[in-house]
Amino acid sequence: MHRSLPHSLASILLFLVSLVPAHRASPHSLVQFFFYTQECEFLFTSESVNEGHPDKLADQVSDAIVDACFAQDPKSRVACETCTGTGFVMVFGEITTNAIVDYEAVVREAIKEIGFDAVEKGLDYKTCEVLNKLHGQSVEIGECVAKAETKPEDVGAGDQGHMFGYATDETPEMMPLTHSLATGLGYKLTQVRKDGTLPLLRPDGKTQVTIEYKKNKDGSMCPLRVHTIVISTQHDPAYTQEQLGKDLKEKVIKAVVPAKYLDDKTIYHMNPSGLFTIGGPEGDGGLTGRKIIIDTYGGWGAHGGGAFSGKDPTKVDRSAAYYCRWIAKSLVSAGLCKRCLVQLSYAIGVPAPLSIFIDSYGSGADGKTDQDLLAIIEANFDCRAGMLVRELDLLKPKYKKTACYGHFGNAARAADPDFTWEVPKKLKY
Repeated sequence: MHRSLPHSLASILLFLVSLVPAHRASPHSLVQFFFYTQECEFLFTSESVNEGHPDKLADQVSDAIVDACFAQDPKSRVACETCTGTGFVMVFGEITTNAIVDYEAVVREAIKEIGFDAVEKGLDYKTCEVLNKLHGQSVEIGECVAKAETKPEDVGAGDQGHMFGYATDETPEMMPLTHSLATGLGYKLTQVRKDGTLPLLRPDGKTQVTIEYKKNKDGSMCPLRVHTIVISTQHDPAYTQEQLGKDLKEKVIKAVVPAKYLDDKTIYHMNPSGLFTIGGPEGDGGLTGRKIIIDTYGGWGAHGGGAFSGKDPTKVDRSAAYYCRWIAKSLVSAGLCKRCLVQLSYAIGVPAPLSIFIDSYGSGADGKTDQDLLAIIEANFDCRAGMLVRELDLLKPKYKKTACYGHFGNAARAADPDFTWEVPKKLKY
């Protein structure tokens, strides 16, 4: 029988409620049901930057210092910031550690590994000025987080804040495809530069990918095609733009982007600004923590605002964000939902989270609601600040390699057991 739409607001609401399954009848679920079950197609874009980008140089230096401290003292407290500009790199912030570290040597080695070995490339690790403005952590902060005798379960969060984790079943690594491709292109640029395939490339560079998506009625995302690819890469002056464009398509794009997503309508912008010979810190200043969306999900999900690099795992900005990703990926991997967003929040000095939130975008399997998924999280994950550090084995010098090409997903690199948050937990439910 045909059901005509009612006209009054009250009757409209009653009509909508009548369409919602009983298990989704709460006001919040009502909104979710109608918002998330509408099919549509749309464009979405994510970007990434190479390890030679000034901001990423800063992230890598900061995390190289974290690793240097943790290699000798796993109880180190590190909050190391880095800034860089023409001819210099400066580290500053707060470090309390028993480690004996030659900070200048650590900084120069990090710059060298990126490939900045000549002034004409934007920085020379041999001759640049290295400034050290580091000092000890605030005694007040240190005392409220944990004393020497504090048990792991009683360790407080190193700061207040809220952190997010996201996962989606649209790729094997359970990351958004826009982010995986943008990150993969950037990593490939670095590979072909360092292995000699394209020796006229230089360390600095950026990538961007726009994909046409379809949002399904079950809340999942289906990538349809790549709409646009942008690559801007620093290069030697001898490299012509015509040859560079051809090489990027042949040696980088075709090696990363699956052919099924490319068609004759795909748009390519290869070095759209023209010459890009001046790069690295000579071209732009760099700061730790200015690429937090690139570090996470490429604009999908949400972000609490806290950067990762340069921080030891008592800083929940970092450790709890890793834990949120672990929770989200474990839920999607278990087939409990198609995609989800998880949030934790903390107060400084308080071990337990203040709140736990999950949004499955209406994609819960077998009628599972967000309340059902929340119960599974609470039964399987210990979100106390000190305990999540142990569970993810975060007291190791393994942070510098997270500082480039994404902290999550590892789409650009081979699976690495140090990325413990990328190994889904087997859940009991």
